[in-house]
Amino acid sequence: MQQTLRQKLEILADAAKYDASCASSGTAKKNSLSGKGLGSTEGMGICHAYAPDGRCISLLKILLTNHCIFDCHYCINRKSSNVARARFTPQEVVDLTLNFYRRNYIEGLFLSSGIVKNANHTMEQLVEVARILREEHDFRGYIHLKTIPEADAEIIHTAGLYADRVSINVELPTNAGLTRLAPDKNEGQIEGAIARTKARIIEAKDERKRFRHAPRFAPAGQSTQMIVGADDANDTAIIGKASRLYGSFGLRRVYYSAFSPIPDASAVLPLKRPPLLREHRLYQSDWLMRFYGFAAQEVADAAEADGNLPLDIDPKLAWALKFRESFPVDVNRAPKEMLLRVPGLGTKAVARILASRRHRTLRLDDIARLTVSVAKVRPFICTLDWRPTFLTDRADLRGMLVAKSEQLELF
Repeated sequence: MQQTLRQKLEILADAAKYDASCASSGTAKKNSLSGKGLGSTEGMGICHAYAPDGRCISLLKILLTNHCIFDCHYCINRKSSNVARARFTPQEVVDLTLNFYRRNYIEGLFLSSGIVKNANHTMEQLVEVARILREEHDFRGYIHLKTIPEADAEIIHTAGLYADRVSINVELPTNAGLTRLAPDKNEGQIEGAIARTKARIIEAKDERKRFRHAPRFAPAGQSTQMIVGADDANDTAIIGKASRLYGSFGLRRVYYSAFSPIPDASAVLPLKRPPLLREHRLYQSDWLMRFYGFAAQEVADAAEADGNLPLDIDPKLAWALKFRESFPVDVNRAPKEMLLRVPGLGTKAVARILASRRHRTLRLDDIARLTVSVAKVRPFICTLDWRPTFLTDRADLRGMLVAKSEQLELF
């Protein structure tokens, strides 16, 4: 039966919700204030992604189609799944994007797809959407294309010339998990495609330095996503994989998506989803590696005996409790690297401490004004008027710092 555009949108927008890697930060600034072109990457709007400065960026997040020739067990759109199917033409996606933009609903497009016919055919359709927007409508808003590692390198290269960001999902943290749950995918092929994209990004940046009008290639870089809880990989394995991806491929972001049970699920999948708090702890550990100077092994050291991070406390506090010999830290003398390891001190608080102590000797009240909860910080620092004495070594310190849960009332 012929589907209306609205029916297709309902199906394909809902199918796209499982992909978390749709942030829009880091791109080159473009706008149409001069009267040329259409769109902007800088405006405000109704949105679901956030730039580094806190601005919301609205993205139309859809699949080109949820038909797929692959049979990944964890994917609701796998070929054996009993779900309603739909498919846009490239022109329909273009029309939706432009119409939503003109109504101030969105500022950009996040476009992914199931694989129909073959990887090259599907990737060409995705690139055609971006080409029409950029060349025929001079669209200057944000475009994020989900690329397919099985597609030819030349097609992925063309995608990077039109898109602000490209991404390829590594899917699962271990090769064993990928082989078991996504037999049509190959870890070497995925990482090879990511490596080629990285090389092209570096090459494009070098060309821009030498030639002013050299074309940009994915100026917002590339990202990836891992599914958490679909296989038996623990947090230590996930953290190690993320660290290797950052180090080897220079990714902008690694996203973590807690596995969600799907209708008519395969028998090899777990019956229930992992706690969403586990996904949150992985994002916190990611922050520790990216902004707090922690090595992957140090974050892994904060894990419990089963290799998973504790859910009741954040990874930095878990590490501090395990390595109490590193504390207390003198906030008036300690280097930045050690201050960043103090539970409760964020990057902004540490920057203010470093700036303030050049002019005065800091007291506990000064630190209290820089943090959300000085109670979390007190056991791990020394100030002019405060020393924790035996507090740091108390056996019940963890219990003292864990937030007490309260039963909410309906009335």
